[in-house]
Amino acid sequence: MSGSRSSRYSSLTSGSSESASTVGSSRRVFLAGSGAVAAGAVGAVLVGAAGEAHAEAAVALSGPSKFDPDLRELLRDVDPKRIGATIQRLTEFGTRHTLSSQDDPVRGIGAATDWVAGQMEAIAATSGGRMTVQRQSFIQPVSSRIPVPTRITNVIATLKGTASPERFYVVTGHLDSRVTDVMDFTSDAPGADDDGSGVACVLELARVFAAHQFPGTIVFATVAGEEQGLYGSAFMAAQMAAAGNDVQGVFSNDIIGASRSFDGHKPDPFTVRMFLEGIPSNVTAAQISLLQSAGGENDGKARQLGRFVHSVAPRSLTGMNIRLVWRRDRFLRASDHVSFQSLGSPAARFTEPRENFNHEHQNVQVVDGVQFGDLIEFVDFDYIARVTRVNAAALWALATSPGTPKNAQIHTTPPGTLSGTNLTTLSWDPNPETNLTGYEVVLRETTEPTGPARFPSGTSPP
Repeated sequence: MSGSRSSRYSSLTSGSSESASTVGSSRRVFLAGSGAVAAGAVGAVLVGAAGEAHAEAAVALSGPSKFDPDLRELLRDVDPKRIGATIQRLTEFGTRHTLSSQDDPVRGIGAATDWVAGQMEAIAATSGGRMTVQRQSFIQPVSSRIPVPTRITNVIATLKGTASPERFYVVTGHLDSRVTDVMDFTSDAPGADDDGSGVACVLELARVFAAHQFPGTIVFATVAGEEQGLYGSAFMAAQMAAAGNDVQGVFSNDIIGASRSFDGHKPDPFTVRMFLEGIPSNVTAAQISLLQSAGGENDGKARQLGRFVHSVAPRSLTGMNIRLVWRRDRFLRASDHVSFQSLGSPAARFTEPRENFNHEHQNVQVVDGVQFGDLIEFVDFDYIARVTRVNAAALWALATSPGTPKNAQIHTTPPGTLSGTNLTTLSWDPNPETNLTGYEVVLRETTEPTGPARFPSGTSPP
């Protein structure tokens, strides 16, 4: 795919720069939800030069034929057998605990890291020089769950954008594994589902994306230190922020390998949960107060990202239903998306619909005839492939889209003043892309999670 190709999908946007002159007596700048204004369930869309538009807040396309044939071909290339082979190899390292051996050639986190890096380098060799691979290592000082200074290594493959390389979209899975005692680094911890499934997803995405070109930059990362405290992703997010990278979307894939509940009942093999925080993690008290006043707590960056993904990755394309969950993560849990959220990036977590806790954070053992442990026999490769296709459709849409418009604002004169009205003007800075034909504003009822109406900027709502 050519980087100069017209965009089909929107980045998450809002407003119209042409209407800034109509600002009323009160000017309120609201927190942007992945570029979309938070208050009033307002969103928008960028229109590509071909006149094909797509709303960010879950407007379904008019049929499967609307999707790019190149995207469909890429999704067909996602291979469940290759995903299964990746997970099998990962379980053969015995344990991938962060505190396990760094230099044993066959067992431990060091051997697993070497293998993943080798896989990424082989994939990069198929990219025509567009993809680069780095081992991002650092020493984590003594801290919670880190008893001695420990080297942590992320393996990062970057597919550089052709037109807007300064905007980044990140997908992660964590390489480390654990058993019941989070400090036990000697027992076998196969980590087939948590998170061999996520690592396999990331490697498969890198494989199928490597031969393509995109305007935006896509980063495929296996991070470490997650079970000990999100250390690898926190370092990666901080490094990207320090480099001035404009991270416009992050997907953490953590425990995406199975669809059956703990008792084996109610299988749900065609649903993946997508966890989306409400009030952004990095806001100030004043900004929270403004959100509460404006009513925009359900329209932050993560949830607007989720609405976009729900729109561009429907079951008709990916074979998977996306269940949007209005929570940062599961009860008392967190994953690597939180590291990016804490620095202001829109980020979300994918995870399976019905977790089996006999196979998470458990020692490999049989108790009263019940098998415990995160073993490969409990992982569904076809299910992981469908989750991988959801990621792929979302990354394709984001990276081929125009970037997130900056400085999105609502301008209004509050009711109750002499000149108060219900009229609202939206504004944003013009996008730098040269192949845009216009913008489209998207609205939805505040009581609806998705499903907006759309109208061109510069006009009134229907």
